[in-house]
Amino acid sequence: MPASSKPLDRSVSPPVTGQDVAERLLRRDRRLVAALLGTLVLLAGLYTVYGVGMRMSALEMTAMRDMRDMPGPQAAGAWSTGYAVLVFLMWWVMMAAMMVPSVAPTVLLHVALLRHAGPGRVAGRSTAFLAGYLAIWAMFSVLATAAQWGLEATGRVSATMMVLIDTWPGGLLLIAAGIYQFLPLKASCLRQCQSPARFLSEHRRDGIGGAFHMGLHHGAYCLGCCSALMALLFAGGIMNLYWIVGLALFVAVEKLTPLGDRVAKAAGVGLVVWGGMVVWGAV
Repeated sequence: MPASSKPLDRSVSPPVTGQDVAERLLRRDRRLVAALLGTLVLLAGLYTVYGVGMRMSALEMTAMRDMRDMPGPQAAGAWSTGYAVLVFLMWWVMMAAMMVPSVAPTVLLHVALLRHAGPGRVAGRSTAFLAGYLAIWAMFSVLATAAQWGLEATGRVSATMMVLIDTWPGGLLLIAAGIYQFLPLKASCLRQCQSPARFLSEHRRDGIGGAFHMGLHHGAYCLGCCSALMALLFAGGIMNLYWIVGLALFVAVEKLTPLGDRVAKAAGVGLVVWGGMVVWGAV
């Protein structure tokens, strides 16, 4: 062997391919979007817990949850425009805190599909998708705010504790939500929420406007799946943290686990029985 010869250097890294670059970009995009979703849920949760703009925080309302008819500092239903806006924000931010965790897999899969489709404005389209989704829950929050205002003005919802004062209407609401769990509309919407890949393939649209439209469409399915459950906050307390966390966890189980359909129907039976017991005891 000549003295000038050297052993082969086997530590040389293989060349970077286009697929490697795409995979790195995808991991970066997913980490970024996941961090943004987590930050959104954290901030929305803190906003809800501290009851920004409300007469009491959610912590205080939860601690005094048995005082349904606690009198308020002003006449029931005497809302200013500013207070109505704050109540709407309370509902909307609370819906974001409760619903974004269960839609996160769909948002992250959307990111992956966008990246695999080629270069483009992944962050912008993902943001547009989430904005469309939250826009649907903003519409729900408008209706919930109007319902709260009307029920408070007629003396059915406590102005201070934000809960139905009499127990029997809450019992009827439990029964109605339980029955809804068995309706074809619930089943159809739940299937769409449980299958992100199916939804994204069937409703694919290009561009930022298309992504926003997809978010609206997916939000509509989630609204059809969960609106009756969200209405139960009137029975348990709109700012009762036990109900907020419990409903958020239940929605996640329904949408993200293989037994979601069975869990939904089992909960329906439980809600009907629970509501019947409440109504029977209030008669």
